[in-house]
Amino acid sequence: MFGRMSKAAALLPPDAWNHAACRALIADLWQLRQQLLAHEAALANTLAAVDPHFAASARNLAHYVALRSVDLRAPQEQLARLGVSSLGRAEAHVLANLDKVLGILHRLAGEPWQARRAEEPTGIGSGTALLKAHTLALLGPRPAGRRTRIMVTLPSQAASDAALVERMVAAGMDIARINCAHDGPEEWQAMAAHVRRAARAAGRPVQVLMDLGGPKLRTGALPPGPAVVKLRPQRDDYGRVVAPARLALYAAGTAPLAKALPVDARWLAALRPGDRVDVLDARSARRKLRVAEKGRAHAVLETPRSTYLTPQTELVRAQEHGEAPRQALLDIPPQPGKLRVRRGDRLRLRAEGAAHAKEGTSRGARKVAEIGCTLPEVFAQVKRGGRIWFDDGRIGGVILKVSPAAVEVEITHARDAGENLAGDKGINLPDSALDLPALTEKDRADLAVVARCADLVGLSFAQRAADVRALRQRLTELNAARVGILLKIETQRGFENLPQLLFAAMGGRAAGVMIARGDLAVECGYERLAEVQEEILWAAEAAHLPVVWATQVLETLAKTGRPSRAEITDAAMGVRAECVMLNKGPHILDAMRTLDDILRRMQSHQAKKRTLLRALKAWSQPLAPPVTPASPRRTRLVRT
Repeated sequence: MFGRMSKAAALLPPDAWNHAACRALIADLWQLRQQLLAHEAALANTLAAVDPHFAASARNLAHYVALRSVDLRAPQEQLARLGVSSLGRAEAHVLANLDKVLGILHRLAGEPWQARRAEEPTGIGSGTALLKAHTLALLGPRPAGRRTRIMVTLPSQAASDAALVERMVAAGMDIARINCAHDGPEEWQAMAAHVRRAARAAGRPVQVLMDLGGPKLRTGALPPGPAVVKLRPQRDDYGRVVAPARLALYAAGTAPLAKALPVDARWLAALRPGDRVDVLDARSARRKLRVAEKGRAHAVLETPRSTYLTPQTELVRAQEHGEAPRQALLDIPPQPGKLRVRRGDRLRLRAEGAAHAKEGTSRGARKVAEIGCTLPEVFAQVKRGGRIWFDDGRIGGVILKVSPAAVEVEITHARDAGENLAGDKGINLPDSALDLPALTEKDRADLAVVARCADLVGLSFAQRAADVRALRQRLTELNAARVGILLKIETQRGFENLPQLLFAAMGGRAAGVMIARGDLAVECGYERLAEVQEEILWAAEAAHLPVVWATQVLETLAKTGRPSRAEITDAAMGVRAECVMLNKGPHILDAMRTLDDILRRMQSHQAKKRTLLRALKAWSQPLAPPVTPASPRRTRLVRT
């Protein structure tokens, strides 16, 4: 429609305006207005199905979809030259914003204008009020002093450690996320109970989100690797040891410690701080360890040299006289199984059976590896030439052959040295329109726990409006229609069907969107992620639905205790959403405090797409110090 502007508008000089140009813009924008109303009329049945609380929002979304179906860059440029709003922030009130522009243009052209507010679903400002109301309904009250909520994924430890949950609530957690892809119903109920108690003690509400696992398209199990533990000291750039390797032991029969190995309780009780323990490791290398820490039922040993331990390794406590007491390590878990794949290798996904790797029989043939697939029914839905990604995009390939029993892939993306592919790693097929129900049988069973424990439920891999309606129907059957729905947009198909998903979500009383950027980046391409996440933010704002900014936010900080510069900037961008999600990690409390600080600072600078022009205190000082008049001095004339 706007590919060719009216001649008068196109010739508008950059520093002036004229009546002809205004009238040309009026004609173009009036035609656009008619298109918005026509699109709303075409969606009459869809709009009639939304909850009354979302009626105005659904109409506004219909207008926004129609608005963004045309190229508005040329009229935007002309409006900007006139000093008139260029529709760049119209998401929350599309028709009202367009009418404001038309009214101004009519007055500039000296033509009469009559407001048509009865046709506008939301006025300027009321769209923002609706977004706040819908956010309150789904995510609960906003925290004091911070506009954006913080969601945190609970670790498995939260089921047994109520004190940990209390610390997370104290650090600013507004929504606790329980991932139903891990642990089980007993653990989920314990986590939710700990959250409720901690919230009551803190005197503020904390919502509980239970995230359904969805259809898990993942690699199958692999045979376990060797049972071996490698102790590695930390070294500087010159190879000098800056911190010794540490081996934690605990007494068998007592509560196990994380990352510790069990040994005989009597042998352990005889150890004293400073004792030497000799080891002949898996390579027949002799190593000396020192007891650095000793508790009632545990000990920590240190060594400055790399050491490999197996179940056959004996720990020998050195002593001056008599036979040295020996202790074999009681239990070393096997390493997870893995396949090593390189660019050019062939990888075969199989419908069933244990996976294995085997060498090609022809001379010079590359290795052919085989691994299982958790959803072999997708084999009938993929085609030759389609892309396939494994493990969050670390390994990529192209499909070469397809049969009912297997899919053969050529690896095209991996590091030069190759990559390890383990079991239970995600598989993405961005070029395949997979027809998989969003609710699995496990999800349907898990919803019984959701109905009892959760305030909102996450619908993983939401792709079709029917997926959303199926979830709402199941919640209604469980007398849990009050539970809000969070759509996790993590596939290309889900992104492409976003308007239909949003309309379906507005059929209930509370709904929102999570931008699941991990799978979304793999599906749409990392180079498109920035563009895609922006478009999701805009569409959700047009629907007045809250957004959760998720995946890898401050992940390095949560895992290592030190953030990267890039992730600080990414966290700051999250202020445009109504909630930011952090994943679990040993330094999660530090990550929560850092995020809280970033969000509080940024909320005075940014609101959605709008930059807030707060007074900048950093620049409030005079640019140059005032000039102090010099004291008068006698001037001596010099004769030349």
